[in-house]
Amino acid sequence: MVAARVTVNGEEAPIAPAPAHTTVLDFLRERGLTGTKEGCAEGECGACSILVARPGVDKPTDWVAVNACLVPVAALDGQEVVTSEGLATAGAPGTPPVLHPVQKEMAVRGGSQCGYCTPGFVCSMAAEYYRPDRCAHADAEGGFDAEHGPNGFDLHALSGNLCRCTGYRPIRDAAFAVGAPTEEDPLARRREQAPPAPVATEYAQDDSVFVRKDTLAETLRLLRERPDAVVVAGSTDWGVEVNIRSRRAGCVVAVGRLPELRELRVGPDAVEIGAALTLTEIERRLDGEVPLLAELFPQFASRLIRNGATLGGNLGTGSPIGDSPPALLALEASVVLADADGEREVPLAEYFTGYRQSVRRPDELIRSVRIPLPLSPVTAFHKIAKRRFDDISSVAVAFALDVRDGVVRKARIGLGGVAATPIRALATEAALEGRPWTAETAEAVAPVLRDEGTPMDDHRASAAYRSAMLGRSLLKLYTRTTEAVSS
Repeated sequence: MVAARVTVNGEEAPIAPAPAHTTVLDFLRERGLTGTKEGCAEGECGACSILVARPGVDKPTDWVAVNACLVPVAALDGQEVVTSEGLATAGAPGTPPVLHPVQKEMAVRGGSQCGYCTPGFVCSMAAEYYRPDRCAHADAEGGFDAEHGPNGFDLHALSGNLCRCTGYRPIRDAAFAVGAPTEEDPLARRREQAPPAPVATEYAQDDSVFVRKDTLAETLRLLRERPDAVVVAGSTDWGVEVNIRSRRAGCVVAVGRLPELRELRVGPDAVEIGAALTLTEIERRLDGEVPLLAELFPQFASRLIRNGATLGGNLGTGSPIGDSPPALLALEASVVLADADGEREVPLAEYFTGYRQSVRRPDELIRSVRIPLPLSPVTAFHKIAKRRFDDISSVAVAFALDVRDGVVRKARIGLGGVAATPIRALATEAALEGRPWTAETAEAVAPVLRDEGTPMDDHRASAAYRSAMLGRSLLKLYTRTTEAVSS
C-alpha cells in the first residue's frame, strides 16, 4: 500500500511519523503552517478553518471549508488541502506575494485586529467566494437582507467563525465587497477538474491504525473482525473526544468517502439519503425538496460543521440532543442498517433504546436514511438554544402535520432534549388527530405537549423551561401556519 500523503498548498507531504490520532491542525502546525490556529479544539470557533477539495454539486470540485482541529490527518490521505498561506499567489521576482481577494478585503476594511481568528475567517470566506452558484438575490424592492450581500455572499458561511476583538461589521463589509473569481484564478480553475479520488488507507503508528477501505463490503468485513473499532465520517464528534477528553482508539475506520454511503435518490415512494453525505451536500442536492430538512439545516451547528457532519454520524452517536433525529422522527424516517451478511430496515421510532444506545450492532453501519413520500404539507422545526446559530439545543421540536379541509388528519411530532433519547410526542399526536386545526385546538393540546418526555435540569436549561417551550411550540406553529395562509 502506498505511504499516506496529503497535498498541502500544492506540495505533497508524507503523513508519517505523525501518530494515527493526529489532527490536520496539529499536522499543519508541525510543518510550520501556523496560520491555522487552535482556539477551542472542538469546532466552535473556526480559527482552524482550511479548504479541502471535495466532489462538487455544480462543478466537478468544490472548495469546502472544514475544521482542521477535528479531522484526523490520515482521513485526508491522497486529498488536497489549501491553508490561509496557500491562498496568496506569487508576485514578481523580488516582490511579496499577491494577496487573495478575500485577504485584501479583510485588510483594507479593518476586518482584523489581533489576527488570531483572521486566517480561519479568510478560509471560510474563500470557500463562499468560490461557491459556483453564488449570485445576488434581491427582494421585490431591490434590496438585500442582512445575511446576504449584493454579491450573493451568504453570511451563514461564517457562522462557525468567532472573533473577540474586531467586531463583525468590518468582517461583513469585507465579505460583501468581494467580487467574482477571475479566469486566471488558479483555485477557480481547479474547480473544473475532479477532486482526488478516495484512496484505500491503512496508516499504523504507535499501536493504533486508521483504515479506509475501497468498498462497503470490505468495511463491513473489517468491522466484524474489529468490533472495537471507532467509525468516523466527518469526525465532528470523535474529534472532540480526541481533543478534549484525550480519547484514543486502537482502530479507527473511516466511511465518509465510501460511494455506497454517498447516494441520494428521490423516488416515487421515498427519499433515500446516504449516511455519509454531508449535511451541506444533502441541503444543496435536495434544494428544498424536503421542506422540514431545509428548515433544519441552517440551524444545525455551523456551516463548517455541516461541511463534515453526516446524518449517519448524528444518528450513530445516539445523542438525545442531536438536531436531525426529531426532524426525521416527524418525517417517519427509517434507517437501513448493513452488515457483512445483508441489510435490515428499522423505523427510527424503534431505533433508539437508551441514552446513546440503539439497536445497531458494532458490526453494522447505517447505510442510508429513508423518508417515505408523500410528505405532510405542514412542517416546522423549532430549535430553542442560547445562541441563534452554532449552538446545542436545549429543546428541539419537529412537526409534520397533514391538515385537510381544516382538520388534522395525521400528526407526527419529534422531540429532542426532553428525554434520554429522541422521542415521538405520541400523546400530542393522538390529541391532535381528528380535531380541527384552530386556535382553540392548539390552546387545548399545548398542555399535552408540555407534559411529553422527562426533561431534566442542566446547565443549558431547567426542566420547567424545557416543558414551557414544548407547550409554546404548538402555539407558535399554529400562528405561523395561519399567517402563511393569510399572506
